[in-house]
Amino acid sequence: MRVKGILFAAALAAVGLTSCARSPQRAPEVVAATVKSVPLDPADKAWAAAPEHLAKLVPQDLVEPRLVTPTTPELLVRALVDGSSIAFRLEWADEDPSDRTGPLRMADACAVQIPVSREKDLPDPQMGQGDRAVQVTYWRADWQAAVDGRVEAIADLYPRAAVDHYPFEAKPLEANPAAQQEMAGRYAPAKILGNLRSGPRKTPVEPLISAGPGTLTPVAWQGEDGKGVFAERRWQVVIKRRMPEGLRPGDRTAVAFAVWQGSKQESGARKMRTGWIGLLWRASS
Repeated sequence: MRVKGILFAAALAAVGLTSCARSPQRAPEVVAATVKSVPLDPADKAWAAAPEHLAKLVPQDLVEPRLVTPTTPELLVRALVDGSSIAFRLEWADEDPSDRTGPLRMADACAVQIPVSREKDLPDPQMGQGDRAVQVTYWRADWQAAVDGRVEAIADLYPRAAVDHYPFEAKPLEANPAAQQEMAGRYAPAKILGNLRSGPRKTPVEPLISAGPGTLTPVAWQGEDGKGVFAERRWQVVIKRRMPEGLRPGDRTAVAFAVWQGSKQESGARKMRTGWIGLLWRASS
């Protein structure tokens, strides 16, 4: 009986050790590991070099329109740097991959926020403040679907729609390409005016800057990119952007994150978000 008891205890110990070994070692802050080139693929093996941080999310309930009911509880974060760019791998649970917008239909999304300047006193995590702005890199699931090749013509968005013709497709205009292009512009005003959100899209992310709620403004692209993959009721999204200004190996700054669940009608200020989290560029050993 004593031998059996010892064997049973040893078996329990082995199970415990196995369980501990399988439990991820999580960092108290976001620790960016150095690699030769940051990957865009969330499944790239390079992500194993970065420790995982579990970021708790809270509803944005400070400014209108507020989110009252909590949805996404947490976000798993990893970060990699290559000296010129930094990439964040965000992962969260989601029952429905909302990747198409329309009346009362919102898209899944996420964002990374970093202070413009590395100062002792951080700006408000709610989109910055006054002369202390924040940089935001924003990813959306419908943009990802477009980049992945999904066509979004009227027939694709509304299968039962019937289109007779558009004026710029009229036969008399075929002999005059300039007039045809001018007429087409009347039916694509956003594109003609240079709206950054008019398709087709080359990347599923958008760089922005903000100095407080209601001041979010698009800025010119500076190498931002991303990729999102939905599988097994989870989003895995990589957001890549330029390195924070003045950050060197061993330095710290701060980072914040936000998640929108389209199936929960989350859009704009209605989101789940974090406060500021430490971001360390881990020096190479």
